[in-house]
Amino acid sequence: MSRFRSEKFDGLEPYTPGEQPQDMVYTKLNTNENPFPPCPAAVTAASQAAKSLMLYPDPDSTALVKKLSEVYGVRPSQVIVNNGSDETLYFAFLAFCDEAHPAVFADLTYGFYPVFASITGAPYTEIPLEEDFTLDVSKYCGVNKTVFLANPNAPTGIPVPLGGIEEILKTNPNNVVVVDEAYVDFGAESAVKLVDRYENLLVVQTFSKSRSFAGGRLGFGIGSEALIADLNAIQYSTNPYNINRMTAAAGVAILENEEYTRHNCRAIMENRAYTVEALQELGFTCTPSKANFIFVKSDAIGGKELYLELKKRGVLIRHFEKPRIKDYNRITIGSREQMHTLLTAVKEILEEIG
Repeated sequence: MSRFRSEKFDGLEPYTPGEQPQDMVYTKLNTNENPFPPCPAAVTAASQAAKSLMLYPDPDSTALVKKLSEVYGVRPSQVIVNNGSDETLYFAFLAFCDEAHPAVFADLTYGFYPVFASITGAPYTEIPLEEDFTLDVSKYCGVNKTVFLANPNAPTGIPVPLGGIEEILKTNPNNVVVVDEAYVDFGAESAVKLVDRYENLLVVQTFSKSRSFAGGRLGFGIGSEALIADLNAIQYSTNPYNINRMTAAAGVAILENEEYTRHNCRAIMENRAYTVEALQELGFTCTPSKANFIFVKSDAIGGKELYLELKKRGVLIRHFEKPRIKDYNRITIGSREQMHTLLTAVKEILEEIG
């Protein structure tokens, strides 16, 4: 770091993204990407939009917002689109967290939450998950803080029932509850249906996972008109042209082909069940994931050792160093072929260690 950096960032620990090694071709199961390409219509739309890249994009993303409102059954004024859901979450920390409204989230959850809290100067509290990695809703009821809840959670994949989210909303009426639904399309229940009942609810989703668009960087938030107006005020004060023309055009095309998305989600859920069953037969413990990844451990081999041995064989998974989860690994659910490659490598490793 330079000697010019502000001291206010001295304690900042940046988020660590999943590794992207370039030394060989890997079976990449470490960053929760979708194994299927975006729908053909999205590629065509992006290509057409590229012809107008000499012009700024629509700062209101009018067509995209309108299509999202139709798909989710809300008004356009209840939708904001951003450069990935991370931007939506960052804006939420800026808008709804301060000394009077501290943030609260789980100790084992999306790693960007403490980073956003630190960089925005928001005080925050981490509430430990239970021993089985479930989230005790009662610990969030009446906390009078801005709640950030990944649902399903990452890296565990375990969801909170919609009734539990309602309890949190009801008991914190003077604070915003942000439900981060990056993985909701793989078997969990969305809280979008609750936005008209609770003015303090903000639901955040992404195109990166279920819609095969991680490289397009497109996320969105749905909430009351007042909450969305708060977020828009921040967006237009920072980067009003945050959605480029190609991404916006592709986003509309993706939403016009929802069955393509649903078909791929079903395939991933089937591959998840197949992989869990196979790993359990090999003695692994797996959390009940409703995401496009699983969270697993084996008594026969340590989490880091398994990660390293798989990497040697060209298979990438995600390992975390936190003491509570150092024996676990997060494994993205890919195509059936990718999962077969993983399982073959795991069997080889277990046979070698005897």
